[in-house]
Amino acid sequence: MAVYVIADIQILDSTLFDEYRQRVPATINAYGGRYLARGGATEVLEGVWSPHRCIVVEFPDMAQFRRWWASPEYTPLRALREKATRSNLVVTQGV
Repeated sequence: MAVYVIADIQILDSTLFDEYRQRVPATINAYGGRYLARGGATEVLEGVWSPHRCIVVEFPDMAQFRRWWASPEYTPLRALREKATRSNLVVTQGV
């Protein structure tokens, strides 16, 4: 069953974030993931959530997502993102 990583990213250091943004797609692809949304226009329809930069990534299943999340390719990039942004992330299963 597919899983979706949903992220709201506030960029604090654009130079570091640009490096992350250039390097991370190859790691996502290597683990069977693909971007569904990547920082396009976002409109709040209800509630008080005000996302900065919304990203949605699909992985084939939770196991593949977890391999990517803990992978030697992504781990240093995650640290880079954590320095460059203030982030909120969730992973959820599809139906």
